[in-house]
Amino acid sequence: MPGGRIELVSLTKRFAEVAVDDIDLQIASGEFFSLLGPSGCGKTTTLRLIAGFEQPTAGKILLDGTDVSAVPPHKRNVNTVFQSYALFPFLNVFDNVAFGLRSRKLPSSELSSRVCSALDLVKLKSFEKRRPGQLSGGQQQRVALARALVLQPSVLLLDEPLGALDAKLRRSLKVELKALQEQVGITFLYVTHDQEEALTMSDRLAVMRDGKIVQIGSPTEVYEEPSDTYVADFLGVSNLMEVDITERGPGGQCQAKLGDCVLTVDHGGQEAPDRSHAVIRPERVKIEEFGSTGPNRVPAMVERLVYLGSSTQVFLRLAAGTDLQAVLQNDGSQTAWSQGTPVHAFLAPDALRVLAGGGEVAEQGDDLPIDIAAPGALQAG
Repeated sequence: MPGGRIELVSLTKRFAEVAVDDIDLQIASGEFFSLLGPSGCGKTTTLRLIAGFEQPTAGKILLDGTDVSAVPPHKRNVNTVFQSYALFPFLNVFDNVAFGLRSRKLPSSELSSRVCSALDLVKLKSFEKRRPGQLSGGQQQRVALARALVLQPSVLLLDEPLGALDAKLRRSLKVELKALQEQVGITFLYVTHDQEEALTMSDRLAVMRDGKIVQIGSPTEVYEEPSDTYVADFLGVSNLMEVDITERGPGGQCQAKLGDCVLTVDHGGQEAPDRSHAVIRPERVKIEEFGSTGPNRVPAMVERLVYLGSSTQVFLRLAAGTDLQAVLQNDGSQTAWSQGTPVHAFLAPDALRVLAGGGEVAEQGDDLPIDIAAPGALQAG
């Protein structure tokens, strides 16, 4: 589908307080772009501004280079899928999908062809005579997608459309939704507070906080190279450790003191203040026998192990008093660790990054990780 380029220019929306604060953003035609952040960060308001359900206080909304800021919703070539699918319970699947087309007074043959094509896209052609109450939650979500896609918008806006589904169904539909977007080729703007959804499906994503965009990039860039402690803590589970930078080297490398241990850190040393946070992801923490020697090895004790099926989550307490998480893949080998075991944690220099910005972290959101009950564990938002 041609078109679908979105540009937000100094976009601002004020209610009693500022909900969207001077945002500049460009989304390419055919891109799967996600707005990610906790409740109240402004992501849904941004989507509603693009849809036309809210009017901006200041700034512009450009669609394929045309300012649509004052254009009513029904005259913008965008469509929206909400968390509540809002299907008509008294209409069957075919008529739900055809509802928006009927106002365009298309010939019945063309209407039927387009509805059948849309149902084929979402693999529901054989369900066209059923009513929404006879469908599962995942099937209802697909009907809502077909109803939006049949109008052939240049942009599809999705406001947490998987939020009402159970965890297993959400995982399978994430893959389907990305494959569908690639098949139809239109721009998807996806709003979510679920980090896994954003990482799984997005070509690029923007992390929002207090009405502002704090970082934009590919999932790999934002996960591996967070701009500050807020992004690091919000996007996935993070180990954040307060450190003092004692020496700076070329290319972002530095020496950072954690308690009595000095760590070599490969990333972020140029921008970070002297008193900073170092971050390492749990999957990059290596647990070694106590007494292991070499740089970047920190004495620790195993506090708790949590079996997760494919992996085991290990909670460590470092000698410096800092809590740390590690993830061990359950590959069939026996683990030597148990509660109370003294170990050394190897924090590889290339897995460590010191972060710019203050010490604030993300607020706890609705999707808390499984380790919420762990005493002293650092949590992602």
